[in-house]
Amino acid sequence: MFSATQPYRKVIGSGLVLKSVADEQDLEQVAAFNGVVHDEGVAAMTRALISHHPHTRPEHCLCVADETTGQVVSSLCLIPWTWRYEEVELKAGEMGIVGTLETYRRRGFIRALVTRFDELLREGDYDLSPIQGIPYFYRQFGYEYAIPLEGGLRVEPHLLSDAPPDKALRYTFRLATLDDLPALMRLYDDAVDDLSISAVRDEASWRYLFGPSLGTEMAAETWLVLDEAGQPAGYFRIPQVGFGEGLIVNEVSRLSRDTVLAVLRQLKALTVERRKPYIRLNVPANSSLATIARHRGAHDLGTYAWQIRLMNVGRLLQKLAPVLERRIAASPFADLTQNVCLNLYREAFDLRFEGGKLTAVDALGFSDRAGIRIPPPLAAPLLLGYRSREELSRTHHDVSIWAEWRHLVDVLFPKVASFIYTIY
Repeated sequence: MFSATQPYRKVIGSGLVLKSVADEQDLEQVAAFNGVVHDEGVAAMTRALISHHPHTRPEHCLCVADETTGQVVSSLCLIPWTWRYEEVELKAGEMGIVGTLETYRRRGFIRALVTRFDELLREGDYDLSPIQGIPYFYRQFGYEYAIPLEGGLRVEPHLLSDAPPDKALRYTFRLATLDDLPALMRLYDDAVDDLSISAVRDEASWRYLFGPSLGTEMAAETWLVLDEAGQPAGYFRIPQVGFGEGLIVNEVSRLSRDTVLAVLRQLKALTVERRKPYIRLNVPANSSLATIARHRGAHDLGTYAWQIRLMNVGRLLQKLAPVLERRIAASPFADLTQNVCLNLYREAFDLRFEGGKLTAVDALGFSDRAGIRIPPPLAAPLLLGYRSREELSRTHHDVSIWAEWRHLVDVLFPKVASFIYTIY
């Protein structure tokens, strides 16, 4: 159902207006536009997100329209998420469904849309903005690769035995339904507990996945793994659309070894049944499914990544105080009392530790203080644990961290396991 909205409208040129979706007619025009620029699955996703998703609103869907023709010529959408960094919840505003008609490109429409998008991010106090975007383009807006996204492991079916251990034969499989939500929610929360950064998926988002999402580009099957007593022992999800010709698994719960072997056997059977040439596991590298698949000869395809922009580094550091304090407490720096200056060249922040507690984060503005200097775009991969201090120093000469600070930086900002399962 289309919800009430506070529409935005701004004239940006002769006959051109930048606006948010104000009514169902606007929504249909943007959806039809996305069907042309992307495909019909994305058109359906646009309608579903704005009309049915519990967290996305009409004012989040922005477009440039040519009023002389009545045509939408460029568009993007803010998709709200809640991400969890260990025990800290962060507001994430994804930039999604971005596109411009070919004949209207190179006229600055995306830049104009991003300006309004940034206003929405600031008004909503978002901590970060991710995008699943094309290579390089979004660097101009301050985005940097910072969390694994696509790729994973390729498993050739012939590597998987048709006769797994007897214990694996005890498991059965069926497609999940809405009645299984309590079990799925429990299994999901258990699975993401293995990740430092993950998406919060509430019941309303689960219901969206089992409802409106099924008619869109993001539709997926959810398979339950049942033990001998018929009780849920795990689950995995197979998207209907994805990159490559293989059978893709893009979500999996925590599984025991025997359950993994049963799941691999089931995946092989589905691959044969659906005439797929291989299995692709687009799941966390530290999951038991990925680990055992690697031991069975799976080929590592590498990964693409979410591009991330940090909206307010000082505020983010203060929010992450519980995480940083716990890392300090578990290190040789326990009871640290010291000011730690993180200098991002254009702006610097003083982290004030007293007795191991982060008591304040002071914004210093521009500063020439040395010791720990990181180029602004690299703050996201460092703070979010995508790249270690050593990896960044090796590939970027303007990462300048004096020897006496390196151990502390490694303690505060280690490389961590992250993966984002979809909410739409």
